Parts: sequence; C-alpha cells; structure tokens
Amino acid sequence: MSTVISSDAIESTDARFAHRASGQLRAFNHAGVLNLADVHTASGICRIGREDDERVALALALTVRALRMGSVCIDLDTVHAQVHDESEAQLDVTTLPWPHPDDWRQAVTMSGLVATDPDEPPSRPLRLAHGLLYLERYWQQEELVRRELQGRFWAAPPPVDKDRLAIALHRLFPGLVSDQTDHQALAAAVAVLARITVLTGGPGTGKTTTVARLVALLNDQPGTPLRIALAAPTGKAAARLAEAVRTAASQLSPEDRSRLEDISASTLHRLLGWVPDSRGRFRHHGRNRLPHDLVVVDEMSMVSLTMMARLLDALRPEARLVMVGDPDQLSSVEAGAVLADIARAPGKPNVELGGNLSALRLIPHHSHGPTHGVVQLTRTWRFGRTIDQLAKAIRASDPDAVVEVLRTGASDVVFAEVDVEPVRPEGLEPLAEEVRRSGVTTREAAKVGDVPSALAALDRHRLLCAHRRGPFGVARWSSEVERWLSETEPGYADEGEWYLGRPLLVTANDYELGLFNGDTGVVVDSPDGVRVAFAGGPQPTLFAPVRLDAVQTVHAMTVHRAQGSQFDCVSFIVPPPDSPLLTRELLYTAVTRATRRVQVFGSEDAIRRAVLRPANRASGLRSRLG
Repeated sequence: MSTVISSDAIESTDARFAHRASGQLRAFNHAGVLNLADVHTASGICRIGREDDERVALALALTVRALRMGSVCIDLDTVHAQVHDESEAQLDVTTLPWPHPDDWRQAVTMSGLVATDPDEPPSRPLRLAHGLLYLERYWQQEELVRRELQGRFWAAPPPVDKDRLAIALHRLFPGLVSDQTDHQALAAAVAVLARITVLTGGPGTGKTTTVARLVALLNDQPGTPLRIALAAPTGKAAARLAEAVRTAASQLSPEDRSRLEDISASTLHRLLGWVPDSRGRFRHHGRNRLPHDLVVVDEMSMVSLTMMARLLDALRPEARLVMVGDPDQLSSVEAGAVLADIARAPGKPNVELGGNLSALRLIPHHSHGPTHGVVQLTRTWRFGRTIDQLAKAIRASDPDAVVEVLRTGASDVVFAEVDVEPVRPEGLEPLAEEVRRSGVTTREAAKVGDVPSALAALDRHRLLCAHRRGPFGVARWSSEVERWLSETEPGYADEGEWYLGRPLLVTANDYELGLFNGDTGVVVDSPDGVRVAFAGGPQPTLFAPVRLDAVQTVHAMTVHRAQGSQFDCVSFIVPPPDSPLLTRELLYTAVTRATRRVQVFGSEDAIRRAVLRPANRASGLRSRLG
C-alpha cells in the first residue's frame, strides 16, 4: 500500500495544490475535488494516528470536504456521484482512482482512526455508523439532536386546561366553524399540547400569523405568564419575525393583543449568549439552560446541524419548542438540513396527542395526529395564482408541469428562453425594463428626499443569480444593471461612492445600529445631507454614510442572500444545466421571493434539470428519527 503523504510538511507553490501529497489524495486534489485544507486535515490526522492506508485518508478528506458542501457525512457507496470542484462546475469523476466500495469500507472499518460501534464513547476522529462515515464531532451533534427530538416528541405532555383551550381556539381561529381542517388552529393546539411543534409551509401560507396566535393561546392558559423567546438564524430574519408577529397581533382582540405586547426577537447566537473570541462557545448549554418556557425559531431551513444541537442542548427539558420554516427552500450555508430531515422523517403518530386533537375536533375522530409534531400549511395568501401553481409544480418535482406553467403567457410569470452567457444577450428586454423602472424610480425619490418611496421602489424588483462569479454570476449582472441604468439616466452614479439612489446591502451584523447581514437600504438626500435609509419598524432609519462599514452595492444578489426576503418582482438568471448549484430548492426559493411577478431567464433544459435534482445533503437524522 502506498504512503499517503510525505512525512515532511506539505509545501505548495500553488494555493490549490498540496504538491507533496501522493497517491489518491494527490489525484483528487489536482482534479479539483479536494482542496488544500481537505488534504492538510486528512494527512495531518493520518500522520498523528499512524495511518498509512491511502483509502482511509481519501475517505477522511472527502468527509471534511462534504461538510463544506453542506453534508454531515458521506456514504462510501455513493460519494463519487456527489462531487464538484470549487469553481462551481461539474466534474467528470469517472477517471479518478476511486477505491472499490467493498474494499474501501473494509479498510475504513479496520482503521484505528474509526469507531464502528454507534454506542462507543467518543475517542477517535471518525465514526462509521449505520453505513455512513462522520467526523466524530458531527456524529455527536446528530446523535444529540436525534435523542433530544425523540425524547421531546414522546415526553409526557405538559399540563393543559383543555376546556379553556377549546374556548380560546374558537376565539383566535374563527375558521374552526367550517367543516374543513384549520391547519393554523391545529398547529397552535399542538404547540399547547406537546413540547415539539414543527410548523411548515411555503411563503404566504400564514406561518407568522399562526405564531402570533399560538403565543396568545399559550398565554391564555392559567398560571404564571410564560417566558417566551422568538429567534431566527440571522438578524434580518429575527427583525422581520418580530415585526410580522406584532402586525399579526394587532389584528387580535385587545385581550389577546395585550399578551403579545413588547414582544421581540433575536438571533440564535444572541439567544444562546455567544461568547466573543471563543469559537462555537455559548453561555447557555446543557449545564446552564435557557430560562424560557417557549422558544419559537423562524426560518428553520437556514439552521445548521451544529446550531440545532446547541439550541436543543440549552433548552430546559420541560420547555416547548416551535420550529417554523419551509423545508423546500435552500438549506443552511453550513452543514445539515435539519428542518427537511424532521419534516420528512418517517415515524409513528403520538396516539395521546391525536386523541386530544380529536377531542377538540381539530382532526377527524380516530384519525392519526401529526407525526413528529409536523403541521403543514398549504393555502397561499401572498402571491398570485400562477406563481402559486409554479411553486407547487416545482415542489412536486414535475418538470412538464413547471414548463407548462412557465409557457402559459400569464402576466405574473414570464419565461424568456435565452442564452444569457454572451456579452450582450438578446431577449432580456423584460429584465432591462424592470431594472430601469425600479432604478429610476428609486433614484428620483432619493433625489427629493422621499425616503418611504425610495425604499418601496428598492423592493419592487430584485435580480437573483445562483453564482457569485462568471457569466451567470452576481458580479457580471450587477455590471449589466449599471449599464442599463446609465443608458437610461445620464449621469447615473457620477456623484461618487455615495450617489443618490445607490442600493446597498449590509454584509455584517451591527447591533449598535440595529442593522443586520442581508438588510438593504438606499442612499437618499435629506435636510442633514446625504444619508442611507433602511426600512425597519414603523419609521425608516437614516444613517450618515461614515457610520456604515460593512455595506456593498446590491444591483443583484444570490438566491441564498435573498432567502427570507420578498420583492414585488423577481428576475432569476438560471445557471447552466451542468451547474452543481442548480437544484430544485434553488429554483423554488428564487421564484417564491416574488409576490407579484416572477421572470425566469435561461434554458428549458436547465429548468428541467433543476426540478429533477434535489439538493442531496447526506445525513443520518431523517432515517433514524422514526
């Protein structure tokens, strides 16, 4: 068996390559599958563990790489079909020296670096469990999440005044008088009767309205008022959650509205008490629990496995947890797809919970209650009929239906089958028209200091891309937008960096200013001079440009950046069919950012490929929750 790597330190004159790596590590590194960090990590661990089998080193390096790509683990039988390089291009991996799966698994099983018993205490860097290979840290995190969720799913129910619950349900959910199941009321009742609730649904299905009412429902129960925390993965999402809950609460009766006064939200990092300069450490954990009786987490699709493990570890055993999100959207930038795993996990319904829901006439008699506390909202209130049809066809993985909807000629769904790769592609007039209309209106309002109108115009249209670089990327299309605006408005952006009407994106949280990563604003004129306006709360906030550090121009943004936002019109540049970023979740997330109109620019082939290509994030959580 060849040696994995020289015992000398790895030296590299090229940032991409570990030139002293040998054998399979070298081949996979030079092919673009493994980067320098993957090779460094694998070779270092093998050197310390005195492991010289290159098959084990390759498995370790691919496991490290998988984390960067969003997976928690790898399956040695299928990992060859799930690799691409760092330039966002698909690789031909058939010529690489892949070990035979049976030999590979045997080598990994026999390695002193690998624990093979799921119940063995952590003592080795790798864990082969249930056919999947993990770094030990992520195996432990997945196990913690599984144990905590299963324990809470089947825990003894909290004490509930069911007569009072029935009265409050009819007050807060008038739809209960109908013969159809009211899924909003069902979700709220599950939150009262159980310790875990998973509220899923697409954009505009009433998830936040349900959150406001379930909080009021819980606070209607007798006893000490609950200590409640609302949280989200990002500052922008937390601010929008709090605002949406306050708006929904304003529609309730004075008695119920009073139970939601002064409600606020924070990021998960803030909730757990992130300790600066201490990576991954939080003030609240298993030995110092959160004080809250109820924790509601919005935008759960963006929550990583690591953050979910931290949160569950910090929750008191008797606390309720409500997870809210859309499992069909893009998952966390970090490893894991926790919401999708929970929402789609097999399992047995809780009979006691089902009986209580049936007694409240929320589900038919003798029917099963929700599995794992999952309740899905399906009725869309936000956008038009054709966008809703498109979103449903994408979720159903039906490419024929998706193309049929795109080609209906409806005013709210536009499909331009064009080749967007050339320098000056034809067929983009619908995009250029929306860009000009939004940009000019924003600039005109900014010039006269009409802040509300400038902010409203800013959100009328947003151009979304899958890639950051290249012909399909944000950088290229931002330049196109500036060219269109300069042609339309002579002198556009000639005033310097802080030109009036410049759209801005916040790229880092600033708690002092109350600005969060992903917030958008616009440069406007004001009685005090040039200012940058941001929406938020009842009134916009204005800041002097010198106070803003982490901002950039936002003529276009990635779909990931746009997650959690809504715009009147969205234009989406579809990446090429062979792009590994092109998935069903990406397409679904892009089109559902629109409330009035969505425009799709690309090829039918790419659309069909996306609809049939789910984002495959390897995890053992889904199969083991049942």
